Amino acid sequence: MGVCMKVLVTGGAGFIGSHLVDRLIQEGHEVVVVDNLSTGKRRNLNRAARFFKLDIQSWRLERVFRNERPNLVMHLAAQMDVRKSVEDPTFDAQVNVLGTLNVLQQSIKHGVRKVVFSSSGGAIYGEQEIYPAPESHVTKPLSPYGISKLCGEQYLSYYQRVNGLQVVALRYANVYGPRQDPEGEAGVVAIFIQKLLNNEQAIVNGNGRQTRDFVYVEDVVEANLAAMGQDIQGTFNVGTGEETSINDLLRILVHHTNSTCKEVHGPAKGGEQARSVIDSGKLRQELSWESKTELSEGLKHTVDYFRERMG
Repeated sequence: MGVCMKVLVTGGAGFIGSHLVDRLIQEGHEVVVVDNLSTGKRRNLNRAARFFKLDIQSWRLERVFRNERPNLVMHLAAQMDVRKSVEDPTFDAQVNVLGTLNVLQQSIKHGVRKVVFSSSGGAIYGEQEIYPAPESHVTKPLSPYGISKLCGEQYLSYYQRVNGLQVVALRYANVYGPRQDPEGEAGVVAIFIQKLLNNEQAIVNGNGRQTRDFVYVEDVVEANLAAMGQDIQGTFNVGTGEETSINDLLRILVHHTNSTCKEVHGPAKGGEQARSVIDSGKLRQELSWESKTELSEGLKHTVDYFRERMG
């Protein structure tokens, strides 16, 4: 990067956002965090960042932009629970559509040069026709969450065309790693680890043969950093391109936790994709990004983190 910038990170107390904030500070950038702490945690916040407890839908967001004048915005704040979006599509749209719109409008108004948006490779494509899915894959989301992320991307392109805002949309695969929240429905990795370390039974939904593309949080952070580059714009998948079944995931975690847990299956969840895996070739070619963390190694780091937190 070379140039020190002022970066506003929405959702900077969250799982992925807090790792990104840590790296930005490490690189010498000045960081401002906006997070309403609905799922973000105060303990995740880097002390070197300036923090505003604020909802991205709030009219008070304008004051932060006016006073702080960020050069670049990393927009990660979101309603990120797919099942919650199915139960309450209105809430999902309020946060992910109207909240994003508020962030974009303030960005335009206060001279932000670039917005990097965290989108979803898992949810946007729907049932895939090509494995792994490239960015050009048809988008047929199976959840309101997927629709609201796609809608965010469309608003980004609109402001790029009309206002000359530089925009990057990063379509993340299934991100896992330290600080992922095991509460709620979000991350199967965190949920499984917590169960296994507590000697509780982990339940696999359905036959467990459904596959996901699990990408380590540090690799995702590096993709965000790469997207900051001067001339980089567009949509990029961020994943490993490798499919892992939920059964295999559980087996690796049982091994790393030395658990005696058996493989137990529960009913399948409605609206769950059978296979999800994305192609990050474009990111590799254009930004020479690689996912460096092998799944078993990343899962081991994550287990170690949870073990320490619980111990």
